[in-house]
Amino acid sequence: MMWAAWWIWGAAAVVLAVAEVLIPGFVLLGFALGAAVVALILLVGGPLAVWLGGSIPMLLLVFAVVSLLSWLALRRWVGVYRGQVKRFDHDINDG
Repeated sequence: MMWAAWWIWGAAAVVLAVAEVLIPGFVLLGFALGAAVVALILLVGGPLAVWLGGSIPMLLLVFAVVSLLSWLALRRWVGVYRGQVKRFDHDINDG
């Protein structure tokens, strides 16, 4: 089972983290954290890893839930600032 290999999820986390550095905006970092958590669960093992390793939908569900929660946390921490909308009151050609 290729999806149950921890190193694939780890590689996906690294690729998404690098993409976040190249394309800033704190969007891909949540997905990178989700993939890293799934990789860590599969690497450590235990009953949760055995349960998740046999089911692709459950792996994707854990990935999606952790990604969403981390994305929401990052958005609250560094995301949208209320009341800071960029407004242009003058033209660049105005003196």
